Amino acid sequence: MTPPTARDAGPDRDAPPVLQIRGAALRRGERTLWSGLDLDVAPGELIAVLGPSGSGKTTLLRAILGIEPLSEGTITALGQPVRPGGHGRKGNRHIGYLPQARPLPLDTAMRGRDLVALGVDGHRFGLPITRRADRERIDTLIDAVGARSFANDPVGVLSGGEQQRLRVGQALADDPRLLLCDEPLTSLDLANQQAVVRLIDEHRRTGAGVLLVTHDINPVLGQVDRILYLANGRFTLGAPKDVLTSPVLTDLYGAPVFVLRAGDRLVVVGAPDAEASHHHHDHGDLS
Repeated sequence: MTPPTARDAGPDRDAPPVLQIRGAALRRGERTLWSGLDLDVAPGELIAVLGPSGSGKTTLLRAILGIEPLSEGTITALGQPVRPGGHGRKGNRHIGYLPQARPLPLDTAMRGRDLVALGVDGHRFGLPITRRADRERIDTLIDAVGARSFANDPVGVLSGGEQQRLRVGQALADDPRLLLCDEPLTSLDLANQQAVVRLIDEHRRTGAGVLLVTHDINPVLGQVDRILYLANGRFTLGAPKDVLTSPVLTDLYGAPVFVLRAGDRLVVVGAPDAEASHHHHDHGDLS
């Protein structure tokens, strides 16, 4: 398969999916977070995962990584079955993971380039001896995420956006064919949100599948192919214009939810959760 390079390149649905979920369910005691989930992620596809706090968004990523067991169902990532403690990211380095943008402590004893290096040589045992090929790869990643000017600074003194750029470099170190992003834009200002989204989207356009958990769809709406919305123990999956509607979300929540136009934006209001009620959606991409 030739990786898509054009700006309008989309999912390659003729190729085998990079992620396949069948009959998946996750329960916590008597509570069902979601069940009956079937999902295929195609190469070059970006799926946003939305829903209120506690709906199982992060837990879904943990299940794909092999950290969290499913209550029912199966997950196949890059052709390998995922089992807790078995495969997942530890067994397949072509699965990348980008965590939430949480600031690192001021006294963190590493430079910016050291954070990126963890993605390149952090899997090897023994002394952290950086080989020439690794150094070149680290430099390439640093340039790719626009971090050259602060790569040698202590990470603790860097801004949240600068730290997150470095985490993107770390996540892309092995050129992952499946990239899992867990609220990667949290606490970032608009400019840094746009920068991180651009980096994720550029990688997607090389043919990687992306599953991105977010509480605010607006920054990524222009790049999203489909939305998986988890709420009230249920889910809905489809294109943004089909999922982000008053009837669909009202049915999903089992309570009145309204998608309203506010100038050039859409706002979801009435969802029975503080986080969900503050989603903002770009009007132009939904009409």
